[in-house]
Amino acid sequence: MTMNFFRGVMGGQPAGPQPTGAETIHKLCDRVASSTLLEDRRDAVRALKSLSKKYRLEVGTQAMDHLVHILQTDRSDSEILGYALDTLYNIICNDEEEEQDENAQKQEEDLGVLFTDKFLGDSENVTLLLTLLEEFDFHVRWPGVKLLTALLKNQCNQVQGVILVSPMGVSRLMDLLADSREVIRNDGLLLLQQLTKGNAAIQKIVAFENAFERLLDIITEEGSSDGGIVVEDCLLLLVNLLKNNSSNQNFFKEGSYIQRMKPWFEVGDDNSGWSAQKVTNLHLMLQLVRVMVSPVNSPGATSSCQKSMYQCGLLQQLCTILMATGVPADILTETINTVSEVIRGSQINQDYFASVNAPSNPPRPAIVVLLMSMVNERQPFVLRCAVLYCFQCFLYKNQKGQGEIVATLLPSTIDANSISAGQLLCGGLFSADSLSNWCAAVALAHALQDNLTQKEQLLRVQLATSLGKPPVSLLQQCTNILSQGDKINRRGSKVQTRVGLLMLLCTWISNCPIAVTHFLHNQENVPFLTGQISENLGEDERLVQGLCALLLGICIYYNDNSLENYTKEKLKQLIEKRIGKENFVEKLGFVTKHELYSRAAQKPQPVFPSPEQMLFDHEFTKLVKELEGVITKAVHKTSEEEKKEEEVKKTLEQHDSIVIQYKDLIRDQDTQIQELREQVSTLSLNSEQMQNQITQQQSQIQQHKDQYNILKLKLGKDSQGLSSSHGEGAHVNGLHSEELSQLREEVEELRRQHTLQHTQLSDKDSLINTLRCGAAAAAQTAEGGAGGSDNTELLGEVESLRSRVQAQCAEISQLQTERLELIRRAEAVSSAPASSSESSADTVTVSELESRLAAQTTEAERLKEECRGLREGHAGLEQQLASAQSTVAIEQTEKTKLQQEVQESKKEQDDLLMLLADQDQKILNLKQRLRDLGETIDEDEDEIDARDQFGEDDDDDDDEEEDEENND
Repeated sequence: MTMNFFRGVMGGQPAGPQPTGAETIHKLCDRVASSTLLEDRRDAVRALKSLSKKYRLEVGTQAMDHLVHILQTDRSDSEILGYALDTLYNIICNDEEEEQDENAQKQEEDLGVLFTDKFLGDSENVTLLLTLLEEFDFHVRWPGVKLLTALLKNQCNQVQGVILVSPMGVSRLMDLLADSREVIRNDGLLLLQQLTKGNAAIQKIVAFENAFERLLDIITEEGSSDGGIVVEDCLLLLVNLLKNNSSNQNFFKEGSYIQRMKPWFEVGDDNSGWSAQKVTNLHLMLQLVRVMVSPVNSPGATSSCQKSMYQCGLLQQLCTILMATGVPADILTETINTVSEVIRGSQINQDYFASVNAPSNPPRPAIVVLLMSMVNERQPFVLRCAVLYCFQCFLYKNQKGQGEIVATLLPSTIDANSISAGQLLCGGLFSADSLSNWCAAVALAHALQDNLTQKEQLLRVQLATSLGKPPVSLLQQCTNILSQGDKINRRGSKVQTRVGLLMLLCTWISNCPIAVTHFLHNQENVPFLTGQISENLGEDERLVQGLCALLLGICIYYNDNSLENYTKEKLKQLIEKRIGKENFVEKLGFVTKHELYSRAAQKPQPVFPSPEQMLFDHEFTKLVKELEGVITKAVHKTSEEEKKEEEVKKTLEQHDSIVIQYKDLIRDQDTQIQELREQVSTLSLNSEQMQNQITQQQSQIQQHKDQYNILKLKLGKDSQGLSSSHGEGAHVNGLHSEELSQLREEVEELRRQHTLQHTQLSDKDSLINTLRCGAAAAAQTAEGGAGGSDNTELLGEVESLRSRVQAQCAEISQLQTERLELIRRAEAVSSAPASSSESSADTVTVSELESRLAAQTTEAERLKEECRGLREGHAGLEQQLASAQSTVAIEQTEKTKLQQEVQESKKEQDDLLMLLADQDQKILNLKQRLRDLGETIDEDEDEIDARDQFGEDDDDDDDEEEDEENND
């Protein structure tokens, strides 16, 4: 029975009428649901698979639930799992290869979305599918990858949400990249491409699952730019992971993966015959570089990536492609755009790009070669746009580069034997091609962007119009083309040319009063602008009217009233009479209301569908946004409000100057206070050291006094037990005589040392008084009383220390007096025995001699102790002297430093005077050259300059005399 049934389903010759497709599918679904044998279910699912493409709607409607049940229950049989997954893929996937009309294609897509929604009705189905991907069997894993990819294509956000919350969901998919079977790995790449679209969280997880390392390894294994479709898939996945994802971009840079991109761009000398796949791969590689340095990224991240690309040599490799021959046009265009964003805003990269030369004879700078393509109307439009973008990025925040470009236009730097960037820009500005006019005008405007110096320098540029006529300035020639219209080969009548010139003039004279004065000095300019604004022209001319209103408004807002006929007030009166303020503001609003204005304001790169739509520059849209409001206010302001505003500005300027003066004064005072605080801290440290020494000396003196009293009492007791024999007395008397002579010598030596120390202390006192006077004078210059109060306290401490030292000196003198008294008494005692020996029987008894001997012994011991104390006191005085000497040395060192600083300041002042004198001499030479060239120089200015010079010479002489007096 079973075999007969399947013969009928699979195309056998049934006996009765054939069943319809829906009936057959219904029977197969019953068989899948009711069969107990695995073989029967497998055969039924195989039959459903074969019918799923032809009867997609019926199979999807009736069999989806049964197929999902098979995935849940028959996990042990890989064959039936593979059939079920293939069947689900066939009913969910939209077959894009078949040639169908739009209606049929739309029906197919609707069916795919319908069955996808049905499958995703239970989120566990996606989890089940992720579990099946862990099966290594090819017949399960491959159809599972394709099914999940189809689900992501139809309902990306919903499937991403389920995978994101599924445990280890992304990790299971990342394992596909490690599969040794290339077909599964390649389809895994397609799956990850769909998974990472527009979901930053999944992008981060994939990146931290080591995706960068794996993808770059695959690209290298497949041959880099020479590889096949797999390299393209890897690059598309890398772009998904990095685009607008700052976290992944930082991870890519920190992982040193930028360095691994350099070998991709190594091209040989023979670049002919590139395959379409290689062009596609290299195009994606360049896009990947641009993703890392895109202007929409944060400035810090972009700058860091630009630095890494320069350091690893990637920028140098791109410049090599830029100058290579035989590179396809679209690759060359994308390389120019990539180099543009790698150097944009990076001074190091911009300097390197300026040094790149094309391999020509003679070598020409790469900038010049690119500008030659930009102003060549035969070049492709996209290539010319790319060159303009490269030139804009080279000048972005690059004042050095702006100066170099403007310098090529100045008379002193023009080289007739070579083509410069300035010559190409001027040639493009006045050529017959309106697109060249516009590109050259915008490029020249970027050379003046936010650079007042170059705006003033460009006023010096002179152009030779024709033979026999005097040269005219570049500013004058631009305004002539605008105002003359059809008179000069109809160049000024083209809207694109006029818009480009007006953007250049607006950028040039904005925030530059000198340029405004030069523009207004031509009597024809203001009538031309008012005439253009007041006319009722067609739609195409409205933009020109708006830009003329903007230019006239800039002349009002940045007017310094140096021309009597065109002051701010007179220009506003002119607008009110000939145009009307409301009409003027309405015409000014035409600029921002233009449909192409908002498109240009979105991103810096000039991307236009056609040359005719190339009207606005990105940086110019910023200028219009900044000036539109202030010009409207300036036009509506009355003269009284203008005066009040000017008074407020002057007051603010005065306040600013006063604040700057006070800041300088406070800065100087802070420096002085800091120096005084350092001096105070040094003196405080010295004071603490002296206090410690005095405390030690006081404790030593007290110890000596206590020892003296103890010895005095002890000797008094011992004297009572002395021997009364005369022989012993004479012997002791002789010993004491020798000791007394030694004591006299020691006392004399101590007296001499004491006198020497007093002399040295007097010298140090005079030096300290001198330093104290200098510290007091420095304290008076400091602001506030902090420094002065600290010095006063320190001087008080020094006075107290001096009083203590004087008290100790007095005590030492008292001790010396007592010592002299002892010596005198000892001499009296030594003479007494001699007289008693002569008349011993008559006048003195032996007992008196013994008592005197005892007293003499006591006094001798006391003198010894006092001598010992004096020696220790002498050592202490020597320590004080050494400390005072170190203090004096420190003060002298500081004084020497101050004198050196004064000498250095004088030397710097002399250098400045010499520099000013050289500058004056240069100015005089330039004026003499101007006179030689026929220019008129105001004699009053010469007299003033001469007086200034003589005055400076007199000042120099006075300064030298003062220096000599100070040195004397």
